[in-house]
Amino acid sequence: MIRAIPAFQDNYIWIMSSEKTSAAVVVDPGEAGPVIKALASEALRLSAILITHHHHDHTGGITELTDLAEKANGALIPVYGPAGESIPGVTHLVREGDQITLPQIEMAFDVIDVPGHTRGHIAYLGRHTNRTEGIPPALFCGDTLFAAGCGRLFEGTAEQMFTSLRKLAALPDTTQIYCAHEYTLSNLRFAASAFPHHAEIHSRFAQVQDQRSKDQITLPSLLALERRTNPFLLCETAQAFQSMRQRKDEFRG
Repeated sequence: MIRAIPAFQDNYIWIMSSEKTSAAVVVDPGEAGPVIKALASEALRLSAILITHHHHDHTGGITELTDLAEKANGALIPVYGPAGESIPGVTHLVREGDQITLPQIEMAFDVIDVPGHTRGHIAYLGRHTNRTEGIPPALFCGDTLFAAGCGRLFEGTAEQMFTSLRKLAALPDTTQIYCAHEYTLSNLRFAASAFPHHAEIHSRFAQVQDQRSKDQITLPSLLALERRTNPFLLCETAQAFQSMRQRKDEFRG
């Protein structure tokens, strides 16, 4: 089971657990409080943490959560994070080609290097290890790929981000996109302005407007949908991507 824990203004901390155990794994805990509350309300025990990149709104809760888990479990829990970044509290450095198996929640993860937002950003492609039929892959991509958008270029280059997005776009159609922010409405507002005659983008924009008016979460997204309606997956070249980035920054004002 995968679900979102809202944090800050628009962050999502993703929590995974198994129906057979009380173990839980969280992705990018920017703050500890909401995670602690969610664990307590569902009688879950934190067994691991996955980190995609070093920004504080994705890492700020690591120390408090690991300290509490150590007191509860009598042992340290693993914290996985990008080998290309220095993040306090990370115990296992991982990079593309590495695989993480977490039997406590019956899932395994392939690590994918996706620089651009930060230099060492990684993503985790998760799959169930015991029940695979009919269960789509789950992509935890932090601030690289968003629903109808992508992350800002804080450290990397447009070429790096373009390559990272192309890499993610090559994953199976059924991949569920678990990104870290509720940016879908603003992303689609930009997409609709950039593609004024794209019917599916405008239809999705209207649907998300309705969802957000009811305070509903718009994630996870589906990779097949992103390939059709995400302007940054519709770019043909890195130069086109750079142009879209500039237009997006201008649009955000």
